[in-house]
This record gives sequence, structure tokens and C-alpha cells, in this order.
Amino acid sequence: MTDTDLSPFDYDTHAISSADTLTPADRYQELFVAVQTQRVFEDSKTFVDCAPRQHPERILEAYRASSGEPGFDLKAFVAEYFERYEMKPTEFVANPNDTLSEHIDRLWPVLTRQPRKHPEFSSLLPLPHEYVVPGGRFTELYYWDSYFTMLGLDESGHCELLRSMADNFAYLIDTYGHVPNGNRTYYLSRSQPPVFALMTDLFEESGVHRASDYLPQLRKEHAFWTDGDDQLRPGEAHRRCVCLDDGSVLNRYWDERDTPREESYLEDIETAGSSSRPAHEVYRDLRAGAESGWDFSSRWLGDPSRLSSIRTTQIIPVDLNSFLYKLERQIARLSEIKGQQGCASAFNERANARLAAIDRYLWNDQQGAYFDYDWVKRAPRDNLTAATVTPLFVKLASADQAGRVANIVRERLLAPGGLSTTEISGSGEQWDRPNGWAPLQWMGIRGLQHYGHDALALQIEERWLSIVSLLFERDSKLMEKYVLRPCVEHATGGEYPLQDGFGWTNGVTRKLMQEDPNHEAHRCRAGQCRPEWAQTDSLRG
Repeated sequence: MTDTDLSPFDYDTHAISSADTLTPADRYQELFVAVQTQRVFEDSKTFVDCAPRQHPERILEAYRASSGEPGFDLKAFVAEYFERYEMKPTEFVANPNDTLSEHIDRLWPVLTRQPRKHPEFSSLLPLPHEYVVPGGRFTELYYWDSYFTMLGLDESGHCELLRSMADNFAYLIDTYGHVPNGNRTYYLSRSQPPVFALMTDLFEESGVHRASDYLPQLRKEHAFWTDGDDQLRPGEAHRRCVCLDDGSVLNRYWDERDTPREESYLEDIETAGSSSRPAHEVYRDLRAGAESGWDFSSRWLGDPSRLSSIRTTQIIPVDLNSFLYKLERQIARLSEIKGQQGCASAFNERANARLAAIDRYLWNDQQGAYFDYDWVKRAPRDNLTAATVTPLFVKLASADQAGRVANIVRERLLAPGGLSTTEISGSGEQWDRPNGWAPLQWMGIRGLQHYGHDALALQIEERWLSIVSLLFERDSKLMEKYVLRPCVEHATGGEYPLQDGFGWTNGVTRKLMQEDPNHEAHRCRAGQCRPEWAQTDSLRG
């Protein structure tokens, strides 16, 4: 990059210089292993989010000096030397007089964090500005969650908070070369679906910043995802890049580490232990699955009933390559605005090459939908997922392709409560049927609207808002995910209990309600369950 590519944003240089990137496993070594394997905390994420009460080196010295003594109590040791990271109690109570939109607007301050209060030597990475977290056990910033959260912040009029979030993401890219999964040290080895290009459109539309202000960060993120792609020969892979038989390069999810995830340490050890593959391969695939945001789903499994069969790094995903196509088109467009014609031309060529590879490897003309591709087996995957709408969302599909995707969505993925995640049920994984997720609803609705399939988009919107509003009436809160069937119940599956809060559900719901002022969701109130709550027309399917 040239001098003109330097960031225009004013960051706190002390925060940058003092950022400590040691993970809890790196820092506490055998103490970390003992705490996680002996299940000191029920949730593996609890310990890695703890703040030390003393300098970490002194804590490790104290552990080594005392752990071998008779009667050593590990739980008592951890309680003495660590402070459990918990959200401070709030007096927030759902107001039965609030509409759903008003309830969401009142939640934003509850979910907002101030970076100046980050505890020293914790796993929390410092940020220069305030930010919004999802809620529940997720007490840090998350990458792709934040885009969908921002949709609601924009509708709620939180322009300054949106500006802060924007500059936080630019800061993360400038500081680490990519946006980590979340602002925790144990997330630094991976990212999440690259949606920063989508964010920059939102920043420009809302008047926060010009999208072109972020061109240096967009280029740096692209370099992260495409590192080594120019050195590959057909059949080779490096980090997040795969070179296919015809020389085309597409991307996969990856993680720099091949050890158990620190926030799911014991769970990953148990998963790898039930596999016949080398443990480090399973760990890498679990980590890559976490980078995908779909953690976890039959989408990544060889056997839908066994998480240990996960093979994420062998799969080229539809949505990832769609997002990277958007990133390349965005860089080309903004480079042209900046008068950088050579860069604009180069990135348009990249986008065109990616589009041709997507059409060759990810488009299934026989079925009329986009499917992931198994580059090791050299065959398309046969499991239809909601990722098939992402090419429509980023406008890379032809009108004919979009029409055929609309048909298959209507026939196979449309559920009483919205857009299904996959067709697989009973896997026990949370990114499978019957669960539905706010980001997939948003991308499906917008993608279909881009190509004029408004009636189907409206069906998905109405059904999703009905599910969210009916559970809000019953339980006075919004959830991380929802069951998409007439008998409304709480979603299950995955590695942790259902979380409430919840950032991206708040954001997508707030945005959709603004666009559909006549929906029944506007009339619901917290805790005022109607007798006919499970019998609305939109949920009968």
C-alpha cells in the first residue's frame, strides 16, 4: 500500500501498543489444562473469560508451587486468583407497555460495552470505542453478528454507536490484519464470514462514513483471505485458499491453530476422541466450523449424526465465496471512485474469475440451486442449505438462477416460521432443522427482493416476525435462534444453552418491523400471551 492508503481514523495508540495477544492456554499452560479438563466451570468459556487478580506469571508460579501439595483444591485456587467475568446486574425489566420495537430500543444500552473498562491481562482485546455484544454468554464483540445488529442500530437512530462500531472494525483490521471471530485473544487465529464490505455500504447509507474511507481496510482483509493464492497449483490448498482442477481459486474456512478451541476445550477433546482421524485434524475442522459462523451444522459433517465426522476444511462454501465476491466488487468500485484505475481493473478481474468458478463448482444446474463443493472428493455436496440464497443477497446470480433458487426455497426450505437452515433434522446441531436464525432470514428476504421475488420474501418476513413476536409475548425476551414450526417452543441443540439478548435477532427484527408497519408484531406486548398465540395464519404453513 502507498502512503495515501493509510487509515483516516484516529485510534488510541496506547490501546494498540498495550494489546496483549497471549491466549489463556498460552499464558496459563498446565493450569489452563487442569481447569478445563477437571470442569471447574460448567461452561468451558467461563474460565477463558476470567480476569486474573494478580499478574499471570505470579499466578502460574503459585499454582506450580501448591498444586502438588496434599489436599490441593483447584476450585478454591481459581476462585482466589481469578475474577469470573459476568455482566453487571441491571435493573432492566421488560415493560408490558412497550411494543417490540420499543423493547429492542431499550435493550441497546444494556448490550453496549465500554472498552475503557477492559480488565488487565484478561483475554478481552481492547477496542478504541464502545460496542454492542450479542448477550447471554457472549460478552464480547462478534464479527458477522455485528453487521446484522447494526441494521437495528441504524433503525433505532444510534448513529454515534454505529460510527463507533465502524471504527472498531477498521481498528481491528489495521491492528491484526483481519477481523477476529470476536475481540478475545483466543479468537485471533480465525475470523468469521467476511461481511465488512456489507458494513461499509451500511455506513455510507446511514451517513456514518463514506464507504471509500475504508478502502485500505477492505484491501487488507482481502489479503488475509487470499494469502498464498498466487502460489497454488491445481489440487493444492494453503490456509483459506484452494486451487481447483482448472486452476480456479476459491476459498474455504480455516484456523491457524489445530488444538482444541479454548472456549470449548473439553468438548473438542471428547469430539476428537470419538473419531478415527488424527486429533489435530478434527480440531482444525472444528475451529474452521467456528469461523464459518455455522457452529455446528450437518453442512460440515461427513455423517450428519456425528460431529466427529466434521470436515469443514475440505468444503468450499457458497456463502464464503459470495461474500468474497462482494468484497472484490466493492474494492473495485471504491478504487474507481478514488481514481485508482489499475486496482479497480485488477479486482474486477478477480471478481469475474470468482464468479466463473462459483458457476462451475457451486451452481447445480440439475437441481437449480447453489451447493457447497467438496474439493477433496471433487464433487458437489448434496445437502441443500439456506446458504443457497447468499449469491442472491450479494447480486452475483443471474435472473434465471435466482428464479430457480426461489423455487427450491419455496419447495424445500420454507417453514412455518421462516427460512429453514438445512433440510436435516435430528442431528443435534443448532445450525440444522428445525432451528431458524435471524441472519439467514435477512439474507433470504433481501436476496429474493433483489430479483423481484417479493411475494416469497414477504412470506419469509411475515412468518419470522410472527415467531419472534409470539415468543416475545410469552417470555418477554428475544432469543438467539428459534424453532420454525407451529408449536412454538425454545430452540435446542449445540454446545451451550439457548441464549437471550440477542444482538442479531434484535437488529434484523427491528429492521423488518420498520419495513412492515402493518405486521401483527407491532401490536404485541411483553408477557401478554394471547390464547390463540400458536394459531396465527402465518404459522400454519
